[in-house]
Formats: sequence, structure tokens, C-alpha cells
Amino acid sequence: MAIDIKEIKRLKDLTGVGMADAKKALVESDGNFDKALEAMRIKGQAKADKKSEREAKEGLIGSYVHSNRIGVLVEVNCETDFVARTDGFKNFVHDISMQVAASSPIFVSRGDVDKKTLDKEKDLIKQELKASGKPGKMLDKITEGKLGKYYSEVCLLEQPYIKNPNQTVGDLQKEIVSKLGENIVIRRFARLELGEVQ
Repeated sequence: MAIDIKEIKRLKDLTGVGMADAKKALVESDGNFDKALEAMRIKGQAKADKKSEREAKEGLIGSYVHSNRIGVLVEVNCETDFVARTDGFKNFVHDISMQVAASSPIFVSRGDVDKKTLDKEKDLIKQELKASGKPGKMLDKITEGKLGKYYSEVCLLEQPYIKNPNQTVGDLQKEIVSKLGENIVIRRFARLELGEVQ
């Protein structure tokens, strides 16, 4: 099957892989671009998971100020200063800064949510469910679903990405790891809003 060079280049640009890998993915998917893209993303996420064990001590501190009312600082780490200087990494740091400004996360990931905060949220959910009169069998499932929604609101990596709501920030992070070939970690952030009391 002959594969159009434009499709190969398009897949290469979207995924950050080489031309040969892009062509191979298109051949394996019988020329179906969407299937090839999905296969490349799955492979990229598997590679990103392997890279997540490597130490990331370089990186950037990025900032973003929105309308002189909201200010954000983020620390994003990578493995080498070479990657920290690339446009792809700088753009990622900027996008994360904008995400924090727009979506007001409290934590970076689920693992950062302290036990006291989590217990309080679970108690609120249980009280809400008792008041609604839902059957006892369903309470655990509903509680898990509501906790998932809570995490997607307060944890940066679980939030829908503002530029593509079909993707989470965590998915975006894995995509960038796959493209840049290094472990990338969103270490911490601070968000200030004018007139807001901490």
C-alpha cells in the first residue's frame, strides 16, 4: 500500500517521531490516519511511563500573569538543560502556567492530596448521598465516581487541558515526554489572585 508523504509528515509532526516510524504506523493501520495516531499515542505513553522513573533535576520556572489580576509560578523539571532550552519544553511550561491560572488546581496529583483533606471530602460526599436516599449497594460506586470528579477539579494532572478538553494535563505531560525523550515532572506551582485571601 502506498502511503502519501503528506500523511507521513503530518503524523510525524503531531507525534514527534521519525519519518520511518510514522510511515510504519500508517502501513500497520492500512493508511487509516486516526488509527495510526492512536497507536503512536499508546506507544508514546508506554515510553513515557518507563521514563517517569528517571531523575529530573533540570528544567525551568515559568510564570504567567493574566490581566494583572492572576499570577502564576510553576516549576517543571526535565533531565537535561538541553531539553529545558527547547521550544517544546518552554511551550509546555507556559501552557502549564496558563492552565493553573485558568483552572485553579490545589494539588499537582492525587498523591499530593493529604489524608485530612481527602477524609473531609469523603465525609461531605457521604452526607450528600445519605440525604439523597440512594440505595446502600450503590453508595461505594457513587462515592468513587464523585471522588474522581473531585480529583479532576483539584489535581492539575487530572484536569481537562484548557486547549484540548478531551485530553487531561497528565495525558499532555506524557505526550511531551514522548516527544522530547526525557522524564518531565511538574514539581510545584503557586497561584495568586488579586484580592484573594489565602
